[in-house]
Amino acid sequence: MPPFTDREILETVRMVALETLYIRTTTLGINLLDCADPSLEATCEKVYAKIVHHARDLVAVADSIGMDYGIPIVNKRIAVTPVAWIAGPSGAEDLVPLARAMDAGAKAVGVDFIGGFTAYVEKGFTRADKALFDSIAPALAETDHVCSSVSLASTRAGINMDAVADFAEVILDAARRTAAQGGLACAKLVCFCNAVQDNPFVAGAHFGVGEAETVINVGVSGPGVVRSALERLGPTADLLSVAAVS
Repeated sequence: MPPFTDREILETVRMVALETLYIRTTTLGINLLDCADPSLEATCEKVYAKIVHHARDLVAVADSIGMDYGIPIVNKRIAVTPVAWIAGPSGAEDLVPLARAMDAGAKAVGVDFIGGFTAYVEKGFTRADKALFDSIAPALAETDHVCSSVSLASTRAGINMDAVADFAEVILDAARRTAAQGGLACAKLVCFCNAVQDNPFVAGAHFGVGEAETVINVGVSGPGVVRSALERLGPTADLLSVAAVS
């Protein structure tokens, strides 16, 4: 018996060819809590080693699966534990070396982006949170693949207005440092209210508590499918017909 029926094969072809379906991304989440160390240099070495160890086959396996099923897998990404959580033991005030370690790991395994240069500050700053805030702009300017995010508010805790003011300065600084690239650093920077702690989506990707050592998240393209459905309905379609298609 073949692994796929004729109907399943034709359905896949139809979805890819007519519905413009594709796998937008496979994101590997990696828990870095065990990389924390009183030495920032040692922390960086552990972070790099763990990223390379767990993600070394991510691109090859994703490409292989895409070939097997005939469905394009466009992006391969990594999300790691918020860096502010693992930087505390070092007491370091400059966390750019950690961003460089993340970037080097991402380059070594061939992924598009790595997220997790992140802090949660909706109720206040720890020393590590403050160090991360101060390091965001130079970190994004000096790296190619690193994405950063901060949680500034939540329904439960309210809005940390000091953090909002500081983040505004971070945005301006990031834009100035990458002005020659059109402020590219700002495209890799996200702020949250009610952040989801296991968010696999770039640029706000980071790996939250309650997860396993590593987790794979798969993102299926929505925009292409929606566009295809709307094109079939035509410009005169009303909301009821759109809802019926979806």
